[in-house]
Amino acid sequence: MPTIIIDTLEIEVPEGTRVIEAAERLGIMIPRFCYHPALGSVGACRVCGVKFLEGPVKGVQMSCMIAAKDGMVVSTTDEEAMDFRKHVVEWLMVNHPHDCPVCDEGGQCLLQDLTISGGHGIRRYEGLKRTHLDQDLGPLLHHEMNRCIHCYRCARYYKDFTGYLDLGVLGSANRTYFGRFSGGILESPFSGNLADICPTGVFTDRPSRFKGRKWDYERRPSLCIHCSLGCHTHVSARYREIVRQEARPSEAVNGHFICDRGRYGFYYSDHDTRPREATLAGKPVGWTRAVASTTEKITEIVRQYSPAAVAVVASTRCSLETQAATKRLCIDRGFTGPAFFISTGQGMRTRTAVAGCTPDLAVSLGEIGTADFILVAGADPVNEAPMLALAIRQAVRNGAEVAVMDPRPVAMPLAFDHLPASPDDIDKYLEALAGGNGEDKAGAPLPVFVRSVSEKLAASRRPVIVCGTDMVSARIPEAASRLAARLKTQSRRPGLFFLMPGPNAFGAALLSESPNDSLEAVIEKIEAGTVRALVLVEAAPHRESPDRIRLEQALSKLDFLVVLDYIDSEAVGSADVFLPTTTIYESGGLFVNQEGRLQGAHPVHRGGLSIHRTGKGSHPPRRYDAGLPGATPRPAWEALGELGADLSRTWEGMDREAVLEWLSKKISAFSNLPLEDLPEDGIRLDVSSTIAPAAGATDKTENEEAESGIELLLSDLTFGTETLSSLSECLHAVEKPPCMVLSIGDVKHLGLKEGDRITVQLKNGTLEVNLRITERAARGVCILPRHRLLPWQCVGTGRVWVKKEQIKAQRHKGTEAQS
Repeated sequence: MPTIIIDTLEIEVPEGTRVIEAAERLGIMIPRFCYHPALGSVGACRVCGVKFLEGPVKGVQMSCMIAAKDGMVVSTTDEEAMDFRKHVVEWLMVNHPHDCPVCDEGGQCLLQDLTISGGHGIRRYEGLKRTHLDQDLGPLLHHEMNRCIHCYRCARYYKDFTGYLDLGVLGSANRTYFGRFSGGILESPFSGNLADICPTGVFTDRPSRFKGRKWDYERRPSLCIHCSLGCHTHVSARYREIVRQEARPSEAVNGHFICDRGRYGFYYSDHDTRPREATLAGKPVGWTRAVASTTEKITEIVRQYSPAAVAVVASTRCSLETQAATKRLCIDRGFTGPAFFISTGQGMRTRTAVAGCTPDLAVSLGEIGTADFILVAGADPVNEAPMLALAIRQAVRNGAEVAVMDPRPVAMPLAFDHLPASPDDIDKYLEALAGGNGEDKAGAPLPVFVRSVSEKLAASRRPVIVCGTDMVSARIPEAASRLAARLKTQSRRPGLFFLMPGPNAFGAALLSESPNDSLEAVIEKIEAGTVRALVLVEAAPHRESPDRIRLEQALSKLDFLVVLDYIDSEAVGSADVFLPTTTIYESGGLFVNQEGRLQGAHPVHRGGLSIHRTGKGSHPPRRYDAGLPGATPRPAWEALGELGADLSRTWEGMDREAVLEWLSKKISAFSNLPLEDLPEDGIRLDVSSTIAPAAGATDKTENEEAESGIELLLSDLTFGTETLSSLSECLHAVEKPPCMVLSIGDVKHLGLKEGDRITVQLKNGTLEVNLRITERAARGVCILPRHRLLPWQCVGTGRVWVKKEQIKAQRHKGTEAQS
């Protein structure tokens, strides 16, 4: 490794390290605009010039473009280098507006920092400034081209790093323009990162405009909980309101960026409809009375029936503390559960996936970029977990090949081979790959695509298997694990990467007694009359259950329904007792992402109603002894602890420390871990001795329906299907309208055309939706998104088939409907 001297300080660095990076390791910050650790160097801004005194390079050179070599002696304080940098800043300021006090970027502008720190207090240029017209780029980004210094960060990020082409470089020389051919919403679901990487405020965060300066904010590290990846974030709050969410660098997880769903999905925390008061029979009451009423009624039900007559259902968006408190309450009181809001089939797949995340096979999001071949089975990265698509793109940029087996018309900003295969076919092909033979179980030869994948896996040294747990059969996660294990025995370094249904699905699987601990199982017990009371913990089943009619009928049979949540839902409205809980921004919490990485989020603010909701522009209240308005919500684990303490005096305590201590004793994977003080990048759990795959996992199939119909598959979209981010109004404009996707081969004899408005007769009603026809979808399936604007909850549970005569086009202008 080369050894160099920078400003009399010696340092040894790895081969290929840039001088600007070596200086950073010494604590010397060389000015930069175009350089970014994720984007590399282009030498466009010229402000990182330093003087090379000795070695293979001499004179003033750009430190971002020169790799460290033995014998180099570098000075960042040489008079010639300092004079050079001074003139560069002056050149950049020639056309830059002098409007820092009113600029959106003021206080977090790199150009402002370098100009002031360099002592540029007097403007010598008195001529006219170059000006540009700005573009409307949609609801997420504000464009102010006059602030541009031509660092090229935006174009390099948008086109090279993310792979989208609708924004780039226009013009040349002094008239270079960074934008689109015409205004419009940006296509990339990662466009919000432009506000972070732009050093001068050309691209700024539109939803947070005029909310405050950076120094006004309460700012803490947090986590994104809008999918299972657990990306790291910085969250800014002001006056009890979350104002902005940005990426927090993490080499192990999300690198330097996050997706727009994670960036702008936080508005549920201060939504107009957020319930903040405890209620009893729909009427606001004090917290103490609500808890006392809950205790009294549950005690009565336990006395009349048994402890098992009370069931507790939590969700995969609950923090680990809440999930642990839920399990402890059930164990100590003998309640049914804890059940987690995952369907029975998905619970089996998730449990098997968690069991497969052994330390020698599970890879992080950051490690995917080092793969040389990636097989994606039953996953749609951009729609299910957008940052996964960005990680796969970086692997492709490094020379990797990608193959996808999925029934959906998967789209990613990279080159890949796609086999539109049904879930049963994916099962068959993955089993054959795991077995290492060229035939399926029936002895039939495999398709050319699958044989090609087998050859590429055999030739790769660092293959990664990406496997979904949503649109797959019950056996696929286990087949993916066996395939990775087989590759490992062949002196390779394979990786296994599962997508899971929710930010803490991994924790839910660890805390479940069996994969059958699901809402469906609890509903069956309600229908049978064995469960008389239900406690729903941060779960919105009316929004997320595919069989709403059955759910409502079951809930109507209950003697008592208790709901704890921080978002409004039909369950909140029908609850006998409602207890408001806090969000991740108010209470923090621990979450386990899809690779088994235990991570912590810090509280950002105290909670309560934001100023703009309490004041609403009028004169502030005169009373200052009434307490914080809207501060009734408490952490769900605290509410459960209080309820458990009232029900059972044997509880040692109900604080967070007691819950975590109980968890570390109960689940071996959490033993001897610093749960109260996790490292910044978290800790990857070893679950090899904690959980076993779901034995004999199968999917129930009605053969008659399967042979005569088309299987209906529910899917996710980047925007509009995830519960929390669907409450962000700024994301509504970037949602894709919901449509049903069918293969062109399945519609040939149905008389349907692209764009038709169709009606689909389902188990619990009729669904109207637009039709999309494509060659890139699997035959024998129709794909329907769980979109907020679509009443998809009439589909029904389990595997669902739709007969072709149940799909009809709506014909207008007197034309009869055709089947």
